[in-house]
Amino acid sequence: MPSLSPTRAIGLALILLVAFTGILGPVLIPGDPFDQSLMNALSGPEGMAPLGYDHLGRTIFHRLAQALRLSPVIALLAVVTAGAAGLALGTLAAARGGWIDRLLTTLADALLALPGLLLVLIMLAMVPGTALGFWAGLSLVLWVEFFRLTRAATRDTLASPAVQASRLLGFGPFYLFRVHIWPEIAPLMLTAAAFGTATAIMAIAALGFVHVGMRAPTPELGLMMVELLPYWREAPLALLSPVLATFALLLGLTLVAGSRKA
Repeated sequence: MPSLSPTRAIGLALILLVAFTGILGPVLIPGDPFDQSLMNALSGPEGMAPLGYDHLGRTIFHRLAQALRLSPVIALLAVVTAGAAGLALGTLAAARGGWIDRLLTTLADALLALPGLLLVLIMLAMVPGTALGFWAGLSLVLWVEFFRLTRAATRDTLASPAVQASRLLGFGPFYLFRVHIWPEIAPLMLTAAAFGTATAIMAIAALGFVHVGMRAPTPELGLMMVELLPYWREAPLALLSPVLATFALLLGLTLVAGSRKA
């Protein structure tokens, strides 16, 4: 079993720390992220609120824990959907060629020419303030990268002598994909998935920061930042909590994706 590089180990540790906070944090310290207590507004940390309270007296810890479940889940679902679509269509384009390849490549290039956030905003305009809108928009943006990677790698693999020999021996397309194509493109797909997840989380937070996307009082990383920004002098820890959590998650995903061994 190959050993983890130090960079990837740090990335995995950051991701696990964020996942622990989001999943097990509310189990260890029970609380309601929507419960308000104006008497505690902008108060500092205490036993049941280790990160203090926001401007409405809601516990930052429990709101952050729910936000760390919401954004990554949406991002992962979008990446899985986009990865499956890109893998299927990229393999089809490389294997069939001809007008199918030209049609799919033209479609991918057309979507690539549009700003990614614009496509997400269009989907959010159709389904405002919902996770469904984010999922559909991010999937529409991310599948292009998976398609381009799969198409390029599959074309090279299909031209290799090993694949030609397997074809002469009568092996079908599923065998060729499982034995020859997938082992070649799997590392690329996993790296693209990590980068895609980071991109999706950053997009969700960015749109929340400008009041587009999830609506209050839903705990979401970008929305938490914009809500707490006016109170950064009175409660700097409250604002730093979602900022540092977002930074740690994005840094962890980037380190994991960028440290792939050849």
